[in-house]
Amino acid sequence: MIKIEWFYWLCAALFLVVAVIRLLDTGDRKRFGSAAFWAILAFTFVYGTFVVNKSGSALVEGIAVLALAALAGCGFPGRGSAESVTEEQKEASARRFGNKLFIPALLIPLIAVIFGAVLKNTTIGGTRLLEEGSATIIGLGVASLVALVAGMAIIKVGNPMVPMREGDRLLGHIGWAAILPQFLATLGLLFNQAGVGKAVGEVTGKVLPHGLLLPSVIVYCVGMAVFTIIMGNAFAAFPVMTAAIGWPLLVQQFHGNPPAVFAVGMLAGFCGTLVTPMAANFNLVPAALLELKDQYGPIKAQIPTAIPLLLCNIVIMYLFCFPR
Repeated sequence: MIKIEWFYWLCAALFLVVAVIRLLDTGDRKRFGSAAFWAILAFTFVYGTFVVNKSGSALVEGIAVLALAALAGCGFPGRGSAESVTEEQKEASARRFGNKLFIPALLIPLIAVIFGAVLKNTTIGGTRLLEEGSATIIGLGVASLVALVAGMAIIKVGNPMVPMREGDRLLGHIGWAAILPQFLATLGLLFNQAGVGKAVGEVTGKVLPHGLLLPSVIVYCVGMAVFTIIMGNAFAAFPVMTAAIGWPLLVQQFHGNPPAVFAVGMLAGFCGTLVTPMAANFNLVPAALLELKDQYGPIKAQIPTAIPLLLCNIVIMYLFCFPR
């Protein structure tokens, strides 16, 4: 059986290689702190297996997470002292290979879909091929490896350290924001466990007019967008707003179609993703990678799209997600 832990360990191996590259970069003034950041992150990916299996203390993982937060607060990790290739080399490579450069990127969703839709229930000799409940993530891991090999073959790169150094360059540009999605997803679970959804539900229950559908739809959709703006992730906002309004009001009271209500609710949350710096991997990271003069440029460009989309989601939910 192919287990999801194997791919977490591969991620750990990548972060460990990046840590070594940072440590050996004598021209980087932040090399020790940067190396520590990526090495600790690598440790969390491996040690997390033991926490899940309850053979290791979660306290150790928690201390590692606090260490990562402390290092990020101190300005780590850094970018390194130099780019791996020059701008002229990048332009020459783009002209030489053209659209072939898209092949590795297109292989990733294709293979991930095959694993998630076709191979998820495959058995060999009575044993599942893939760990149950992890087919999509395993597919993403396999797809990434296939894309890596395909990219090296297309560009004719024989040295495996070349993609490792490119990975170091990319992570150097992204910095601590590379782990922000994990932190924000965890924040959503913490909010839910702390009873934030229940508290929000009690407040809205006292404010919303009883028996009126439209105000409830508006509060749910706008709430999804607002909580997404705060937490940077619609998946983190979802359990809070669903526990507060989505399930008790829209589904139980107004008899909404749960898949439709929650799907449109997630789309409303994504409208918040478009306009928040907390969604760093969508908004701040592209600005850094493209070296834009205005780091909030993507957000400013997306606001005119986000607001009409939010209004459309409210209308769609009100008209099509409830019995008439």
